[in-house]
Amino acid sequence: MGTSSRKLKAIFSSLAVTLLFMISHSQVAFSFDFEDVDEEEVYVLDRPVPDHSPRSRLLLSSIRKGAQCSADHKNICNGVSANNGTSLLHCCKMHCRNILGDKNNCGKCGSKCKFGQLCCNGTCTNVFDNEAHCGKCNKKCPRGVRCEFGNCGYA
Repeated sequence: MGTSSRKLKAIFSSLAVTLLFMISHSQVAFSFDFEDVDEEEVYVLDRPVPDHSPRSRLLLSSIRKGAQCSADHKNICNGVSANNGTSLLHCCKMHCRNILGDKNNCGKCGSKCKFGQLCCNGTCTNVFDNEAHCGKCNKKCPRGVRCEFGNCGYA
């Protein structure tokens, strides 16, 4: 085996180890431009709102994540509080979004969090090495334990 073959093998081995490390520690937030929509999630409204569909007299007590909210639908989710105040719904690009936790609409429509950040209570927050938000929002590390790579006491 020649010197260049050994170097190539070492490079591929390093890449494999790095990839395995990244996969095993993937709870750290990665931000991409696509919409992160789980259509099965439902927001339970803190106060019912009128259903503005034609001929409806119903009050809505929940709204499906990503529900349409165009002018035709009377923007059913603009400023609506849900999930005991942990969600605040706004109509972003004609769909209901939680601006307190949506990394593509953090604090307001269109405000995207950067790589390694999640939207925690409407603020883009570093979760990579933050003892108060380690790997996810509000995950606190024990006193004296550092947050590294999104894990408390990683070493």
